[in-house]
Amino acid sequence: MSDPTRTRPRLGYPAAALVFAIGMLGTTLPTPLYGLYREELGFSEFVVTIVFAVYAVGVIAVLLLAGNFSDQAGRRPVLLCALALSAASALCFLFEGGLPVLLVGRLLSGFSAGLFSGAATVTVMEVAPRQRASRAGFAATAANMGGLGCGPLVAGLLARFEPSPLSLPFLVDLALIVVATVLLWMLPETVADRRMPRLRPQGLSVPPEVRGVFVPAAVAGFAGFALLGLFTAVAPSFLAMTLKERDLAVAGTVVFSVFLASVAGQSLTDRIGARRTLPGGCFVLVVGLLLVAGALYWESLPLLVAGALCGGLGQGLSFRAAVGVLSRAAPAEHRGGTISSFFVIAYLGISLPVVGVGALSLATGLRDAGLVFSGCVILLAVCVGLYVLRRPPRPA
Repeated sequence: MSDPTRTRPRLGYPAAALVFAIGMLGTTLPTPLYGLYREELGFSEFVVTIVFAVYAVGVIAVLLLAGNFSDQAGRRPVLLCALALSAASALCFLFEGGLPVLLVGRLLSGFSAGLFSGAATVTVMEVAPRQRASRAGFAATAANMGGLGCGPLVAGLLARFEPSPLSLPFLVDLALIVVATVLLWMLPETVADRRMPRLRPQGLSVPPEVRGVFVPAAVAGFAGFALLGLFTAVAPSFLAMTLKERDLAVAGTVVFSVFLASVAGQSLTDRIGARRTLPGGCFVLVVGLLLVAGALYWESLPLLVAGALCGGLGQGLSFRAAVGVLSRAAPAEHRGGTISSFFVIAYLGISLPVVGVGALSLATGLRDAGLVFSGCVILLAVCVGLYVLRRPPRPA
């Protein structure tokens, strides 16, 4: 019988990161397809943002109710449940029967992402040997952002070259979920003292010794995820309605670019250092948002892509710095709950501003609503960047 510790560096955290990426891929798969659903079912852009917000509600609800379940029940059972919910969501879209079924599918997808966000992040870090802790931290955050980015790209390409654009993406997703399930069974369970958790509201589970670093890290996460929310919920509609670019592959690629830049930003964190990365990421995010605002104002696709790349780079820098600081500060028995609490704040950033843009667009149009959104997030990112520059986050 082989020693599991000998195979862990080879089969451990890379396999866990792949499971994480596959799980997150399914959550953004519908992004470039909303225009097709809008034409088929006849709903407005505001309804698109509501469908997107239902997903975020599902994420936040699970994080608040079960954010620390993996600390108690173990990582593998929670991740298996997340994969099952992801498969159920894909089936809802595969056999789509109107707007209510789409809403149910997005809610289930949110439940899945909520379980993945905390449990998978911690799993990737815990199955890695200590000498590869930094690589595992990058693998965890890169799998999150990379998976989210690959969803629109895969769906956009399949929708362009396949005669059934609303079916094949979800069939591919189901096949990937099967692969992820097999990989998950091969991973070690890292929670030794497992017990059946109780389903009750947990609130934000942040130990006292972590609170000194949690607030600036979480607010930076809010600002960065607000940019991601804008691109995943609104950018495809802006491309189609304002720029008259109706190629779904282009829409998927533009959304993918912001997540690709996020992964690139995360790869630079170790070279720059966490103390400088968190404020630096916020200021790079501001530049990206200024470019997005310029793209909206002048109706420019090149500026939109530049804003996606620059904003994604800033989001990636601040995101990995925040997750790394929190993971190091949190005790092992509270690590899953702490990371889940961080994602609660982050997903508020990905949902609330986007719904605001959708509501405001009914009165002012999508372009002006996007400009207001950009201005608000720029102000927030500047404030957070200045705060963490003067007071670098340290454990309490």
